[in-house]
Amino acid sequence: MHAKSPGLSNKTKKILGIALKVAILLLVAWVLYRKLNNHQNLLEFERLMQGLGKDTLVVTLSVVILLMFANWFLEAVKWRYLCRYIERISLWKAIQSVFCGLTWAVFTPNRIGEFGGRVLFLKPRKRIFGVVAMGVGALAQLVLTSVAGSLSIAWFVNRFFDIGILMGGALWFLAVVYAGFFLILYFNVKWIDSWIKRIEFLRKFHRFFEILTRYSRSELLLVFLNSLARFAVFTSQYCILMLVLIPDIDFMPMLLLIFILFFVQAALPTLDLFDFGVRSVTASYLYGHITDQDIAVMAIASCIWFINLILPAILGSVFVLKINFFGDSVD
Repeated sequence: MHAKSPGLSNKTKKILGIALKVAILLLVAWVLYRKLNNHQNLLEFERLMQGLGKDTLVVTLSVVILLMFANWFLEAVKWRYLCRYIERISLWKAIQSVFCGLTWAVFTPNRIGEFGGRVLFLKPRKRIFGVVAMGVGALAQLVLTSVAGSLSIAWFVNRFFDIGILMGGALWFLAVVYAGFFLILYFNVKWIDSWIKRIEFLRKFHRFFEILTRYSRSELLLVFLNSLARFAVFTSQYCILMLVLIPDIDFMPMLLLIFILFFVQAALPTLDLFDFGVRSVTASYLYGHITDQDIAVMAIASCIWFINLILPAILGSVFVLKINFFGDSVD
């Protein structure tokens, strides 16, 4: 018989686990304080909302915050559904893991920490499979962002720039091809597993991607519809705030510019903590073509950033305490 390899004792694991949790919470608290202290766009949003009256303020913010919870509840439902081939988890555990992931996302590029924070709620041997499953859900969301965004960009350029009929038509063609590529890739996500097997240095990891072959197209459609519901929810948040603060804005151009804003946010690498800058500057430029209320637009973008990402990250910090870094032997 082989002797059992020495490892960390349960007591050491417990101490290290507590130390890691405290370090994460302190880091989150510090970076949030640094970025939220005297945030000018949020202060401007507060001033604009107070000018509308107390009733409008309460109703509008209540609806937007409720939509935030609806958004992340839908994500938790999707995460639980995607996990069922890996590990059966309760809806409550899925909700906790989603909010915990948002806390980790705050200080990692392009929210990559969301993967780590979420899959730590799975058993250690299931975590890499969980990352791949989570990638399926992220791809569904990216498909919607890419389809709506690329087509809206084609409309935007043709509407506000004189590029001629030929160039305009070519742009529409490219947008349709781009959108079609993402749709085809998503509903044939199992192709990724076969590609992994053909790349020599990735071949040893292919067993983690075999889970992609287990999702049928009908299951992928359900995940896609869930993502579509989420897309409608956070689009509604922007629409509500814009229609309240800029009531004379044209609805369809406003809606299509929201899609472009989502597309730009998905395409640019950034940290959630600095994302308000990307959102605000991009929104100000885009909406400058249809309204002169650029301060209101930037304030709205910053408010959505706070409600959808920073507020859930703060709430999720509670669930960081429930992470089990080293597996089932230590709580």
